[in-house]
Amino acid sequence: MFIIEKTSQVFLHMGVAFAVTYAMTGSIMTGGLAALVEPICNVALLPLHEKVWRKIKTRRLRSAHRGNYAVVQP
Repeated sequence: MFIIEKTSQVFLHMGVAFAVTYAMTGSIMTGGLAALVEPICNVALLPLHEKVWRKIKTRRLRSAHRGNYAVVQP
């Protein structure tokens, strides 16, 4: 089931990228290029994004343990 969900998300991203780019440019080729490039950029940048947020959360927890402020748990 996980693979089906992830595949669905990829096609959704590609469809949105194509539709928005096509609507803005009127070019099927440019829309297609955007549909291919957008998921590649997401895959490349997501690990960096996660790493940055892990660092932010770690700093907040360390600061809370020192008594600087309270951590609000979601």
